[in-house]
Amino acid sequence: MISELGRLERAERERISEFLSEAPVSLSALANSLGLRVISAKLPNGISGEIRPDHEAPAGYIIRVNKNDPARRQRFTVAHEIGHYLLHRDEIGDGITDDILYRSSLSDSREAQANRMAADLLMPKPIVDTWIERARALQVEDLVGFLADKFNVSTAAMKIRLGIE
Repeated sequence: MISELGRLERAERERISEFLSEAPVSLSALANSLGLRVISAKLPNGISGEIRPDHEAPAGYIIRVNKNDPARRQRFTVAHEIGHYLLHRDEIGDGITDDILYRSSLSDSREAQANRMAADLLMPKPIVDTWIERARALQVEDLVGFLADKFNVSTAAMKIRLGIE
């Protein structure tokens, strides 16, 4: 799996890596460190989240997530929108709105990049590998469920991260 973190400048990678040392990753702390404002909001049906310019946020952007989505989906949406900020800042313009399939007006390749970045942020490979070893030592029967709970992500997201689906 290609790591989208490798696309970032070294200083930004180092700053972000401080937040990727334990599970579950604190997205609110990461967003705050990047100067992004994150709020849970009532969004139209079928819309999971968006990133838009915001003069009140230190970095100039706000991430809004659909408050009606399950908590783990909201976490992925926040990570996805942080991915857009990190990778596509120059393309945000008036904003990017993502539907429930994480599609927006950006190209499918840009959406795929934001999804991979979300996986990198929520489920950092070194920590996932560490928890796989711990799960084996504990003889955990449901590895995917165990890891999904530990990282506070959906089982679908964890299966993709593990290369099962």
